[in-house]
Amino acid sequence: MRKISTETIKETVEKLLTEANYELPESVKRSIEKARDTEQNALAKSILGKLSENLDAASKINVPICQDTGMAVVFIEIGQDVLLERETLEDAVNEGVRNAYINGYLRKSVVSDPLFGRKNTDDNTPAILYTKIVKGDKVKISVMPKGFGSENMSALKMFTPSATKEKIEDFIVETVKNAGGNPCPPVIIGVGIGGDFEYCAFLAKKALLRDIDIRNSDENYAKMEEELLCKINNLNIGPQGFGGNTTALGVNIEYYPTHIAGLPVAVNTSCHVTRHKSKEI
Repeated sequence: MRKISTETIKETVEKLLTEANYELPESVKRSIEKARDTEQNALAKSILGKLSENLDAASKINVPICQDTGMAVVFIEIGQDVLLERETLEDAVNEGVRNAYINGYLRKSVVSDPLFGRKNTDDNTPAILYTKIVKGDKVKISVMPKGFGSENMSALKMFTPSATKEKIEDFIVETVKNAGGNPCPPVIIGVGIGGDFEYCAFLAKKALLRDIDIRNSDENYAKMEEELLCKINNLNIGPQGFGGNTTALGVNIEYYPTHIAGLPVAVNTSCHVTRHKSKEI
């Protein structure tokens, strides 16, 4: 049995969230630069160039890469041979979030009641926390600051088992089409297929943690990811909605077994600033 203090988890969450808000994953930066070089639309090419310049400027003057520093989504995989000591895991995570958003000068965007009053919590807590027990004596922490300009463009549909692959792809592409320029394209699309009503949405969010240059390990879903990316980029929405052949940078699919009577599908839309960071302790 390995003992890990939740103080370490708190410190790790703070560090990861701060870094994620200040620096985009390399795979996304490379994808924006590649799209800039291959984009056929002159205006779209210029916008992609400005996005790259913005990332460089944020790095030089040490400011967050986007003004919407998101709601903190935290995924923690806990080895079954780990004993967590001191405060509760949830309290440690929220303290880490609090410290990151206060000490890192990040915008606080969480309200305590979603309907009545909508008073800001002033520290961006509470986080959205997902935990999973796995083999071993390690703890893996992954954070995702998720902005809501893109989150609001997400969708979920409960298909019947008779739904074809083409119908599912149509739903995913239509979701992106209906969003238009609202989610700050070029977007990254996370898709969850299977599970039940809430689990397919979790899968769609989890899909956004995967680097966009890594395809699904199942060849059928890997091919579907490529097909969807092609169809979405043919929509001519383009960077920031001004047209062009770069509407999306990537499509990631995660799947899970489901009930014989259903086929849930969720689409989690993310902007070009799809931030995530992980560490194992």
